[in-house]
Amino acid sequence: MNEHRPEESLKIENIVASAKVTDSLDLPSLASRLKDAEYNKKRFPGVVLRMQDPKIAALVFGSGKVVLTGAKSIDSLSRGGLEILVEKLRALGIEIPENPTYKVQNIVTSADLGTPINLNKIAVGFNLDKIEYEPEQFPGLVYRLDDPPKVVVLLFGSGKLIITGGKVPEDAQRAVRRILSELSSLGLI
Repeated sequence: MNEHRPEESLKIENIVASAKVTDSLDLPSLASRLKDAEYNKKRFPGVVLRMQDPKIAALVFGSGKVVLTGAKSIDSLSRGGLEILVEKLRALGIEIPENPTYKVQNIVTSADLGTPINLNKIAVGFNLDKIEYEPEQFPGLVYRLDDPPKVVVLLFGSGKLIITGGKVPEDAQRAVRRILSELSSLGLI
């Protein structure tokens, strides 16, 4: 294999996190008072607030729960998205606990093995009950890792990977190392 190191190609594409910021929110009032807020109860049951720096969308629900999506790093999630949202809500007189915490629900990461791979051979070599490969329906092989990290890896013939289901950035690193090890032991890279 050449000098390409797949672990170094890892790039977080999206982080989805949830938080509880208060016990309940009046969404119509919130939407009318927040600049750039979108609220259409018929289309979506929450207020959508798009932030530009960092580029994160906050989905705010009447229950006081919030889903943040679009973050490219844990730092932009906590110091950006959640902090900005909390400041906007407090500015409207809404009581928010001192340090609201969030829980990462999903981290989507991309990686590149640096070489094309033969998905047909991988489908034969990998444990069949952990993969889905139907090239007529989807051009990638879906590989479910069931022990830590418990993630799903999409492998493409180009050698590109998408890792989803991670809870911490290191989950993607471990998944890539494991894929490399398994492909290497089968003589497929």
